[in-house]
Amino acid sequence: DGTIVDLINGGTSQTEASTTLMSNKFFFKGGNMSKPDFKIILINKQAPYITLFLDNSNVKIVGSRETLDRAKVTGSKSHADFEEFNTSLNPYQSLFAEDAEYDAARYAQARKLIEDYVAGHKESHISTLAILRYNQLAEDPVEMEPLYKQLAPDVQGGILGKYIAQMILEARQNGVGTLLPDFSQPDTSGTMISLSSLRGKYVLVDFWASWCKPCRMENPNLVAAYNKYRDKNFTVFGVSLDQAREAWISAIKMDSLNWTQVSDLKGWGNAVAQQFQISSIPQNFLLDPEGKVVGKNLRGRALERKLERLLK
Repeated sequence: DGTIVDLINGGTSQTEASTTLMSNKFFFKGGNMSKPDFKIILINKQAPYITLFLDNSNVKIVGSRETLDRAKVTGSKSHADFEEFNTSLNPYQSLFAEDAEYDAARYAQARKLIEDYVAGHKESHISTLAILRYNQLAEDPVEMEPLYKQLAPDVQGGILGKYIAQMILEARQNGVGTLLPDFSQPDTSGTMISLSSLRGKYVLVDFWASWCKPCRMENPNLVAAYNKYRDKNFTVFGVSLDQAREAWISAIKMDSLNWTQVSDLKGWGNAVAQQFQISSIPQNFLLDPEGKVVGKNLRGRALERKLERLLK
């Protein structure tokens, strides 16, 4: 009892509400929702977590903390539709795994399945999540645009619809093949460090923050990639959207982020984040030795696959 339970907006990664476990139960109560919305519930700020698609329904969740990602959810028609879509992807779930091997034929099949789903569910907010899954199989978020344009205006105007539109916009502004503009910010000791000082290496520019749960969950993947390829002309350049210096430094140490970290400690007002129109985190840019973007928002196994091809 007393363990913190967070309700997180799946589109912005912001904590919307928090409560505590009492007798192994927790409750959240909210007002009317104008549109179905994607949420994450996190217990004790640790994985596993449960993803939900909620509407104006009384929802019941039954499960254990250790297997929260497999908890049973009842009461929400939107979530039932979400689970139905996920079930249709079951034959291809291995493609989304951290250790997935690249299989062109199966990737094409999975992409076709998602394309067909969106074409047949243009009025459904579940299609926004389908498009985000599609993005996990893509090299560039711009590939989501043809699917996004099929969505009904109401769906495009939802939180995830707006998030996808912003991802596409940001991808076009600093897309694959463009030269990422140089910038400088203070490192943990206060020394100004420029991105161009790393020119000559493959660099992953990683936007994150200590308070961002998805960022912290992704950090072990970055650590693994860094440790595997740091001797092969690869490094990471972390840009934090923190405000509290102590929290920033503590997260770096706790997550073993042994690469250059910079921040102006202005939170969402971070000058570089605003320059690149970063509206959600985690986000990243993979640069070649000349500073050109060769990949965006590569996470988990997708980052390692890309590095395998570039650094073999």
